[in-house]
Amino acid sequence: MEEIARRACTTGKKPDFLLYHEFPLTGYSGGSRTEKLKYTVKVPGLETERLGKIAKECDAYLIFGTYATDDDWPGHILSLNTIIGRDGKVAKTFWKSRNIKRIYPDREITTTTIEAVRDKYRAMYGPEEEFPVLQTEYGNIAVSTVQMDPFIFAAFSMRGTEIMIRTATLFAEDDVTSMARINNFYSTMTNIALPTTANYRAGESIIVDPSGKILAKDPSVDKDGIIEAEIPIAEFREGRKIPSYALDMVKPVFEQYVQEFPLNHLDIPRAELPETGPKMKELMEGVSRYNR
Repeated sequence: MEEIARRACTTGKKPDFLLYHEFPLTGYSGGSRTEKLKYTVKVPGLETERLGKIAKECDAYLIFGTYATDDDWPGHILSLNTIIGRDGKVAKTFWKSRNIKRIYPDREITTTTIEAVRDKYRAMYGPEEEFPVLQTEYGNIAVSTVQMDPFIFAAFSMRGTEIMIRTATLFAEDDVTSMARINNFYSTMTNIALPTTANYRAGESIIVDPSGKILAKDPSVDKDGIIEAEIPIAEFREGRKIPSYALDMVKPVFEQYVQEFPLNHLDIPRAELPETGPKMKELMEGVSRYNR
């Protein structure tokens, strides 16, 4: 992370934001809860202190995702996106809003999200922190690892997000471009690079404008790289309005919809937290409102 940051800060234009992918410190793991807990990080912690020196040296915001633990959430594995400010200190930490469901036939993702403990999260941090936006001198930014979930990104747009920073382990390009276009914000997707297999393509990080046009794209799928684009934030702000969503029209339908998995499904004792993906699937099938 240090090497690629120094390279980014000394080639091309000086960056205002340095963006990493979802798991640059730990890598992605399909292991058990006990295994993952051994190499999660604390935020703030030793890693953010060291990365803070790079942010200060480069005079840029440094943003990355990671598996993390928090003493207030014993046994929970958090998926966090952290923003380190130009002063080298943690400026904001974004919890993942919710995990994608039913993407795997035999397991579910075990990390704890806001959705999974929503009531306790709100009680501890306040409802404003459910969709937080960080105001910076370069624009209003938010960071998310959520994918294929248009309501989440509409909520961030309603909250004033101008640059939607996204991190991923694999992603769909049309998800990023369509969310940028529909919600009228700039967006990025910084994706992990992995060895190519027959089952997936990683890499190919992108930067997108509010029309959905790709401003920059990394051609590699298996090697770390650097891409850059300039955002004319003052020009973008001239006459900009929050998108005109048809909320009043669709509200009667939305109010009838029953979400399959209830909020707070991981607000359970430490001993009951699922150890593996298959165990998490068992829990989710057990609380599913569609299985009844």
